[in-house]
Amino acid sequence: MSRGLVRELLRLGWPVLIAQLAVMANSVIDTIMAGRYGTLDLAAVGIGASIYFSVFVALMGVLLALTPIVAHMYGAGRYADIGEELRQSAWLAAALALISLALFYYPEPFLAVARLTPALEAKVRAYLHALAWAVPASLLFRVFYSFSTAISRPRTVMALTLVGLALKVPLNWVFMYGNLGAPELGSTGCAVATALISWILCALAWTWCWFEPGYRRYGVFARWSWPNAQALGRILSLGLPIGLTFLIDVTGFTFMALFIARLGALYSAAHQIAANLAALCFMLPLALGCAAALGACLYGFAGAIAGLYTGDEELRRVAAGLIAFVAVYHLFDAVQAVAVNVLRGYKRAVVPMLIYAVALWGVGLGGGYALGLTHADLAWLGLSASGLSPPMGAPGFWLAAIASLALAASLVTAYFLRVSRAAATA
Repeated sequence: MSRGLVRELLRLGWPVLIAQLAVMANSVIDTIMAGRYGTLDLAAVGIGASIYFSVFVALMGVLLALTPIVAHMYGAGRYADIGEELRQSAWLAAALALISLALFYYPEPFLAVARLTPALEAKVRAYLHALAWAVPASLLFRVFYSFSTAISRPRTVMALTLVGLALKVPLNWVFMYGNLGAPELGSTGCAVATALISWILCALAWTWCWFEPGYRRYGVFARWSWPNAQALGRILSLGLPIGLTFLIDVTGFTFMALFIARLGALYSAAHQIAANLAALCFMLPLALGCAAALGACLYGFAGAIAGLYTGDEELRRVAAGLIAFVAVYHLFDAVQAVAVNVLRGYKRAVVPMLIYAVALWGVGLGGGYALGLTHADLAWLGLSASGLSPPMGAPGFWLAAIASLALAASLVTAYFLRVSRAAATA
């Protein structure tokens, strides 16, 4: 690889990394502040955020198709066509937002799986109702995000996400604890803060697009466009497999969190700490050596890391045990992430989607349920539970998650090698 190419990759890559870390830092802040507020509120944030992200990330994944589409147009010098793609993507974002509002206001299918106590369920519902209003703004911001990344302007996105990060702690402080005359909302205050930040960033992003000279040649605001079936079909043909892949990936975590919620608020809160760390580590540099070093740090300092999230000694102990699993999980996560993102560059999204469905839903969720809540050998041997060791609980879910990612990483990497060889000989 030439030095020039390395410099270009670093120039474009580091702002994207900072932007992604800033987005994840918001979740870290919510987890830490809710953990300090109370175990029940931390559990509500964990369960509510899992439900939210299962829906939002899948919808956002559909819009990610805009990045390769615009990048191809940008490379071909078809600048005028890019504005129309954005207008059509905005219509698509609006339609997806309506779907999300319905799901977050009526989350009964998710809550039925979790079997929450009345107090915890009430907090989760309030959290989702507040966070639902973040989705329209967040999806429209993602259109700007994909657009800016595709035309090699990632620093704009980085700057905006850092603005959002700077607002998170003070707004949480206001709405969680009832400061400056606001009501004390606890875990719901995290959601209110996120919704406000989402609308602020959306407004700033498109205002910048209107006034910044570097964006004018794309004609984003040159004219009004009604929905166009052909343009929307082009976006959906690539976006739906990507969105479904994200759905499979994130619902693995969502239902993992909902099943663990059956074990009580303590284990649900501990799982939220571990899951938050796993998501944060996913955004860090994904070279295998970096992933191994990071995993070693997580394993060696699990107790100290858990202590950053909570002062509750029992919660810290349980969370530290789960963080040890995250250390191994991250290594396989890094491998599969590199391979699947390169495959999206080749516009190959269907096969990875099928691989994820088998690995994450079958091995991950199915295996996690067997190890965590039932007995792994009953289905195979037809035995009763008497005389058998008890279910593993939350660690059983994480053990199955590691196995599922190991399988996914192996299969996706093998498919990538096949695709890359075919492209090289074409």
